[in-house]
Formats: sequence, C-alpha cells, structure tokens
Amino acid sequence: MTRYTAPMSRGVVLVVDDYEPNLSGLRSLLEDAGYDVRTATNGCEALQSATEQPPDLVLLDVVMPGMSGVEVCRALKQYPSTRLLPIILISGTHDRANRLAGLEQGADDFLNKPIDPDELRTRVRSLIRVKRLTDDLESADTLFETLGRIVEARDPNTEGHCERLAHSATALGAAVGVDAAGLDALRRGASLHDVGKIGVPDSVLLKPGRLTPDEYQLMKEHPAIGDRLCSTVRSLDGVRPIVRHHHERLDGRGYPDGLAGEEIPLLAQIVSVVDVFDALTTDRPYRQRLPVSTAYEMLRAEADGGWCPRDLVESFLELHQTLPPVSADYTFFPAIASVPQALADLMARLAPSGIAIFGGPWPQLQGPAASHAASAKPAAGLPPTAIRGRVRAANRRKRA
Repeated sequence: MTRYTAPMSRGVVLVVDDYEPNLSGLRSLLEDAGYDVRTATNGCEALQSATEQPPDLVLLDVVMPGMSGVEVCRALKQYPSTRLLPIILISGTHDRANRLAGLEQGADDFLNKPIDPDELRTRVRSLIRVKRLTDDLESADTLFETLGRIVEARDPNTEGHCERLAHSATALGAAVGVDAAGLDALRRGASLHDVGKIGVPDSVLLKPGRLTPDEYQLMKEHPAIGDRLCSTVRSLDGVRPIVRHHHERLDGRGYPDGLAGEEIPLLAQIVSVVDVFDALTTDRPYRQRLPVSTAYEMLRAEADGGWCPRDLVESFLELHQTLPPVSADYTFFPAIASVPQALADLMARLAPSGIAIFGGPWPQLQGPAASHAASAKPAAGLPPTAIRGRVRAANRRKRA
C-alpha cells in the first residue's frame, strides 16, 4: 500500500484586504501554488496575526478603512519580530502617491490591480526565497547570542549580566543620541561582548584570588578571540567593534589594540561604562558587590584618570537613577534547549578553526600587553588616585 505524503508548503502568506471577493481570489491563487494562507480583513487584525505568529510574507491592500495598508506596513517594519518580514502592497495602477508612501515606510514590492496571477506567484516566490536567507542570518545571530550566554552561565555570579547590559546600554545609547541601527548593535553587542571568554579556562575565569601575569595575558585575549568568532557571520559586522574594543581606554592603555581618544568607537565606550558598573555592583568570585554610591564615585574617578569620557559617565549615572530594573522572567536554559543541534554544529565549526572551547589549547594571538596595578583597599573615603587604582584592579579582575 502506497503511503500518501502531503505536499510541503512553500511558506505562509498573510493576505489582508477588506473586500471579500479580492480576499477569496488571492487565497485561491496562493493555495493552488502551494502556500498556506491566513487572512485578515483590516489593519488591526493584520497586526495581531503577524505579531502573534509571523508569516513568511504579507500581501497587503493599500486602501482599507481604519488603518491603511501603508500604516500597517509602517507598524510591522517598526516591530522587532516583524521588521524583516517581506511586505507586498497592492495598489491601483496609477496610485503613485501611495506607492511612494509605501516605499518610504519599508514596503518590499508592489502589485498593481487587477492582479496578474503569474506576476503574483513570481513576486511571492522571490521574496519568500529572500526571507529564507534572512532567517538563516537571524538564526546565526541567535546562535552567537546563545554562545554568549553559555559563557555567562559558567559563572553563577554573572547570571542575568547580558540582559542587564543590553537594558542599560540601549537606554544610555538612546540618551546620547545613538540611531536605531546603533541601538540594535548595542543590544546584540551586550550579549556578545565577552563571547571570546569561551576560550578562557575555568581555573582563570572563576579564580577567587589575584590573577598571575600569564593568566591576565590569557584574559586580555578574549576581545580579539570574540572578534574572530563574530567575523564568521556577516550580519554581526556592526557588533564586532563592541566585542573587540570594549576594554580600550581613552589614554591608550587599554587592550587589545591600544586605541586612544576618538579611535575608540562610541558604542564600545557605552558598553564599557555599563559593563564596569555591573561588575562593580554584583558579586564576583574575587569580591562582594560594592554599594551603588561607591561605584558612582569610582566610575567618575576612573573617567578623570583617562578611562572614558566623563560626560558619558555622567549621562549614565543620571540615567541609572531612573532606569527600571530588568525583568526577572528571563531563563537561560530554555534558550539553549531550543537550538541544541544547531549549537552543536556551531561548536564543531569553531573547534577546527583554532578557537579553544571552554579552556582548551589557547590560540596564540598577538596583542599589546598593558599592566595594571591592583589595590585591595576599600574605596570609600579614599582620595581619587587610590580610587582609580581600585577601579583599575576591578577592571583587571572583571569577569563579565
């Protein structure tokens, strides 16, 4: 007996039109071509359907009561889960104004009325093919962010560190005028900034005492290692400056490249400020958390000593006093469990490239060495020079 196998769907298309005959006709054409079709009769229904369960493509009539197709397009392109969703607007042949407005709001293509069935199928097939490639890039991003969280999970003291940094970095970026693309890079960079520590042995990463000079050299290589990892995914190009340069200093005494002044990218400086603050105000293997007021004083002193711009620190401190806390709903392990095979494939891909996984043989990278003096004295009440020494010690020992 021959088993019947249902044909595989070519994708899910959401068709939005307030006129039922048009809706039924488009559904029939697309279903005959092998697509799964969902429908909505107005803009609100379309937004709810697309955000709750994103389709592969939206076919959207321009002229509808209430929200127009152009307004729906704008909303979908602004929402994080649907901003890369392909949208085809359907308009009249001579409807130039709506076509221009649709392009301005991010529409990917247009169809003229009356619909040509062959043109419909061709345009839908082409855009869904592009969507598949975009999904692959997003999956790579997700895998790398998961890898960053694996590094975080190795140290129980840094639980939630990535989420706190993403929250604070994007808020600080918005406060100092960073554009939307930069804010997205800050969010992803906060998750990936220490991904290079995947090559740092636990004996170094979790050491409760002072690091030896050799151990510190290993620790200082993690930005370059992280940059190498991110370089394998083109969509992470905007994140790489954060990963590589978040330990640089204005005075040129940072690492791995010894950049100085305006050579250091602003996004890297933003992540550096919120990263150091989080390190100072959370428990670490080598010390207990410090009071927020002490951390404020230390950040100011270190900025005055050549670490980063004082005005950037002041912007963060002003913001921090009103910044709402990060939600405690985040859980690490479900994120890992959702991509086990893909993550295993990524780990296998990294191993032959010379990247040490969880402290294996260490790749020999070249980078300037910068020695930092450490101080174990309490910071409260110390003069600025002593406070700067304490911050340098904290920076040297910072694990996240």
